[in-house]
Amino acid sequence: MATQTWCLCFTSLAFLFITCSSAEFLIQQVTEGRGTEYNRSYSLEADLGVTSILREERPSSKIVTITSFSVIKERYESYESSIFEASGYKWRLILYVKGKSNDGGSGHISLYVRIVETQSLPKGWEVNVDLKLFVHNPKQNKYLTVTDGTVKRFVDAKKEWGFGQLIPLSTFHNTSEGYIEEDTASFGAEIFIVKPAEQQEKVTFISNPPDNVFTWKILHFSTLQDRFYYSADFLVGDRYWRLGFNPKGNGGGRPYALPLFFYGQGFKPDAVATNTWGAVNLRLKNQLSTNHRQVHAAAWYPIRSGFNVGVNNIILLKDLNNATKGYLVNDAIIFEAEVVKVSVTNIVSA
Repeated sequence: MATQTWCLCFTSLAFLFITCSSAEFLIQQVTEGRGTEYNRSYSLEADLGVTSILREERPSSKIVTITSFSVIKERYESYESSIFEASGYKWRLILYVKGKSNDGGSGHISLYVRIVETQSLPKGWEVNVDLKLFVHNPKQNKYLTVTDGTVKRFVDAKKEWGFGQLIPLSTFHNTSEGYIEEDTASFGAEIFIVKPAEQQEKVTFISNPPDNVFTWKILHFSTLQDRFYYSADFLVGDRYWRLGFNPKGNGGGRPYALPLFFYGQGFKPDAVATNTWGAVNLRLKNQLSTNHRQVHAAAWYPIRSGFNVGVNNIILLKDLNNATKGYLVNDAIIFEAEVVKVSVTNIVSA
């Protein structure tokens, strides 16, 4: 791994500062319970798919702290941690302070995780892991986090995964970098099991769905007040819809034009409630000819009821009130909504 340049995160939180109280060689292990991975770190450098980041939060699965590190810094054999449990399985952390040469680790710290006590697992067992390995940087109060974004497949023939080139020794032992303080160093692991989803959410777009035309006739138009009026709800796809208008106008069309809006409402029983695509042709029907006034509107309707799309000017009121034009007949108007495309969401097998 090339020499890396470390950057500061946007915020800094204080956490446990590890010190040495003895000149004797001491290995102090801290096993954390399973926790939540936070996302307040950012990428510093990527090399051949391996990404190094600095973050403030401690590893959630295991931490191994070695004091009097200088005692072992020239040793080639590995240090194997005690057994710890993470995500329902047993593991050990394997550390090579001079690098694992047969895994390209010369000149680096090498760190691995090994699954253990697999005798009780079923024949042909397989454990897929999202693995992150860590080096503590007490100078910055952060952890260097190393991952390559791939899922590690632990099986009987491959029980150990990690990184031969976790961090260059030249960087690790450089006191200005801050990875060793008072001859103490810490390493860690974070293990999350990746289980394939058994279900998926499938969004299907249906063109010209059944019962997709709704007609709303408004009587006694001249007596209507200056407020919004709404149609009855009608079902298309998995969702109820309605029309709405104000006879005195709305927005930029007020008071010269007639508006018309299409509303997304609630869902039918047992429907998957999520955003719904609705594409609709909105019409003011001509009752004397086929010269209807029409606009097209389409949008993602949120889960909540009441979101609408439409137009503030389906027709000018002067044209509406002109009896020869055929839109207002016997003091009645007719609106129509033709839903031309709607989305339906289902939970199905993956």
